[in-house]
Amino acid sequence: MRQPSGYSSFTPKKLPPDPPLNMDLEMLKLLSDADRKLGRLDGITQILPNPELFVAMYVQKEAVLSSQIEGTQASLTDVLDSGTDSKNDTEIQDVVNYVAAMNYGLERLKGFPLCLRLIKEIHEKLLECGRGSNRNPGEFRTTQNWIGPAGCTLSNATFVPPTVPDMHNALNDLESFFYEEDNIPSLIKIALIHAQFESIHPFLDGNGRVGRLLITFWLCYEKILTEPLLYLSYYFKSNRIEYYDRLMAVRKHGDWEGWVKFFLKGVAAVSDEATESAKLIINLKEHYSQILSAKSNNHYVQLFDKLFQHPFITKNDAVKLLNISYPTASSIIEEFVNLKILTDITPNQQRNKRYCFAEYVSILNRGTEL
Repeated sequence: MRQPSGYSSFTPKKLPPDPPLNMDLEMLKLLSDADRKLGRLDGITQILPNPELFVAMYVQKEAVLSSQIEGTQASLTDVLDSGTDSKNDTEIQDVVNYVAAMNYGLERLKGFPLCLRLIKEIHEKLLECGRGSNRNPGEFRTTQNWIGPAGCTLSNATFVPPTVPDMHNALNDLESFFYEEDNIPSLIKIALIHAQFESIHPFLDGNGRVGRLLITFWLCYEKILTEPLLYLSYYFKSNRIEYYDRLMAVRKHGDWEGWVKFFLKGVAAVSDEATESAKLIINLKEHYSQILSAKSNNHYVQLFDKLFQHPFITKNDAVKLLNISYPTASSIIEEFVNLKILTDITPNQQRNKRYCFAEYVSILNRGTEL
């Protein structure tokens, strides 16, 4: 839509798409695959040992991946090993904020609907401190924004979202669409919601991350997922160019079908990857649990369980975690190194040595490398 000051902005149509989405055979097959694989992933939470610990790690992985899409230069290893004196403190804060926003939203959804108010609350948590904290956290924008290469203007931007009045109209329409009884399959509905939210671009900063959080919140709100184990940002990061191209094709050509198919492929692919990771973690735990059970030492078993929450550890950490003496902690850590459960990651240091549960971190770290 041409604006009085000379630039053109995008005004999205209401959802669902009109003309209706063409549910051809390819889309139906993709939907079936995505549903089946997502259900298998959700089912594996029932057999995960200490599922709350694994869920916390999966949330951190999604946080890292989503932040990396926006340019954050922190890996999952950086975040898990944040006890190191890293130059990535600002980068790590982005991930910490994302985890806080995810956990806040999931807790809030237990007694509160998914709505614009909640989206603003999530945004406030996401930009609470660090980068973006001066960009009106928790408030929809009151000025025009645009997307494009550094130095571009409204007149030559790649994409100009709706004007502020159009933005508010579009947001109200989107919120209404959340609750419409339209018989649209849930995975397709959240694909439509995510794309529409990114086109509305209602915040000065953090739109991509909030839009990706919406996917997790919707899947849990609709009880499609019991736990937030789907890190879809992994797929968006791996296919970043196509991700943006598919969104632009919706805006320019109304190609909802292309976007939905891309989205469903992502759900299936990431569900497979997450399920495989969960199986590897279960096998890893069973393998070393059998070895440690032969040691007849409860402290061994207790520390091993703690490693799934604290995969980077020092001897002093072990003292605090198990409430034991330093010599006892030192002896257990050294035995874990001998058993190849832990790896000394500071071999040249004599004091304050740090150790890593490397096999576990390697499983979690897939796709988060910079």
